[in-house]
Amino acid sequence: MRIYNTLTRTKEEFKPITEGEVKMYACGITVSGEAHIGHGYQALIYDIMRKFLEKQGYCVTYARNYTDVDDKIIAKSNETGIPADKYAASMIENIDKIMAEFDVGEPSVWLKATQNIPDIIEFIERLIESGHAYAAENGDVYFDVTSFKRYGCLSNRSVEDMLDGVRVENGEEKRCPADFTLWKAAKAGEISWDSPWGKGRPGWHIECSAMNRKAFGEQIDIHGGGRDLIFPHHENEIAQTESLTGKQFAKYWTHNGLIKVNGQKMSKSLGNSLLLSELLEKNTNEAIKFALLQTNYRNDINITDGIFEEAEKHLGDFYAVIKKVEEKFGFGGKGNATIDKRFDEVMSDDFNTALATADLFAVFKEISRKYQAGDASCADDVAQVRKTYSLLGLFKKSAEGYFAEVAAKNPEEIPEEIKALAQKRWQAKAAKNWAEADALRLEIDGAGYTVKDSKDGYTLSKK
Repeated sequence: MRIYNTLTRTKEEFKPITEGEVKMYACGITVSGEAHIGHGYQALIYDIMRKFLEKQGYCVTYARNYTDVDDKIIAKSNETGIPADKYAASMIENIDKIMAEFDVGEPSVWLKATQNIPDIIEFIERLIESGHAYAAENGDVYFDVTSFKRYGCLSNRSVEDMLDGVRVENGEEKRCPADFTLWKAAKAGEISWDSPWGKGRPGWHIECSAMNRKAFGEQIDIHGGGRDLIFPHHENEIAQTESLTGKQFAKYWTHNGLIKVNGQKMSKSLGNSLLLSELLEKNTNEAIKFALLQTNYRNDINITDGIFEEAEKHLGDFYAVIKKVEEKFGFGGKGNATIDKRFDEVMSDDFNTALATADLFAVFKEISRKYQAGDASCADDVAQVRKTYSLLGLFKKSAEGYFAEVAAKNPEEIPEEIKALAQKRWQAKAAKNWAEADALRLEIDGAGYTVKDSKDGYTLSKK
């Protein structure tokens, strides 16, 4: 299988450091606000990568982190009056709940910055001892970028390029404007920890390097995150870690594209952030995933008006086929190796979910053809689709469960004429006029609605 490596800007054959084992780390959410669609997408992509690697027989240890202390969290703490640690904890609880509803798998290891302060301090001490970092008189500690000759290797920038437009803020005591903070001296009233340089807190970049080292040791196979993390975050991680160990930090660097909304970059300043919780109120998690996965993970995704409704329609068509097949032929047990093999082929080329989801249209066309021909093997095809594509988070529900969820999220007033047909059908059933009742059911079905009987009466819903 091949993976695109941001470090080399090429697709490379995947060969982990230790045969059969994969160490994988993805930068998680800074919990200063609620989870938006970008957070959900990144978590989905790396969950899929982990699961596909496991499907190929690798033993994968997958770590994600929460940044639970930084400037933004402290600003929110000051704004709300809630202590920073309690604010971060409440946000993590909320985000975990939303991610569970989005149905993204848990990593093997969860890491939090505030739970690794001793490791972060020890990391910084060693960088100072080796001459790669220095403590300022005000209690800040900085990394000396000129001490690491490969600085800029990931983002393909030189230190000289980085200095353009960079200025030293008031109170900073940097030797070079490009130097970045490892430890921040605490201001009055801020959350802080004791350190050899006085009370303070870690800088953002050092957190991931220290947590990575604690979880995996000196080297990992895959490090990932959004493309916006290439510089400065991941660039600084490389500098810190490799300065400490003298070894290549991550063998493969992977980055997913960013979310745009109607062509504009999604940001709080533009007021166009799409909160995952709000999207899940109106859309099934499978529809959101299907819409996102139709774009190659390395490309930006443009969220346009109607994109999730269109995805819901396509999934509805697929589930309608599944429903017919399973009702007539049951649940297939043999599967279809051809469907699974094709999936593995496209996903082995840098996790190509765009092609994998595009293949579904041809797959369901063939399933429908078999169904019309009375070929019971269509049930095996459906069973294989369910098994294979569950890796992408799709087709995990029963057909009835899916349609019920769609109806619940999109309540629609049933037209009076359809209600009248349903009532007439109920009266025909009461009179044991089965032929008329069946004819009325077909008429209701043809109009795009479903009538379902129960011991207490019947329910109407849109397909």
